[in-house]
Amino acid sequence: MMELAGQTLADKLNYLFAATKSPAGREYSNEHVAAAIRNTGVMISQSYIWQLRKSKKTNPTLSHLQALADFFSVPVAYFFDDQTADRVTKKLALLEAEISRFDRIMGDGQVQLIAMRAAQLSQARRQQVMDLLEVVYRLELAERRGLASEAGRPEMQNGEEMRNGPI
Repeated sequence: MMELAGQTLADKLNYLFAATKSPAGREYSNEHVAAAIRNTGVMISQSYIWQLRKSKKTNPTLSHLQALADFFSVPVAYFFDDQTADRVTKKLALLEAEISRFDRIMGDGQVQLIAMRAAQLSQARRQQVMDLLEVVYRLELAERRGLASEAGRPEMQNGEEMRNGPI
């Protein structure tokens, strides 16, 4: 995580570009950001954004800063106030870690297969799968914490499966 206290506007803006990814997982381009901002009615060019990112321009208008803040979903104070910048930076770092965790999970072929099969079930059957998954999840957590004991686990009798209702 980058410490933004005392950093320039260019540093803060570049951090937003690096930390905020497109749905495809790539850094947004200056052109994409400019086009999105223009669609809100604020006139800005990709070359102006480039100049801000390279410290060639250092005194943007409040409307440009507000539009950039809106695009990246941060308060405009991010550009002026070091405490706000640090708070936003911490939140973005947490979000990035969560996205990485999600990407690792979704990269697992078994997880993808479970999701694809679940999508083909009726709502009632999906709920049954979720109920079963909740039981297995709680058992896994208990085992990880070392709190599960043989006496505390639901036992399977005669090969019965643990479940909430018939499948």
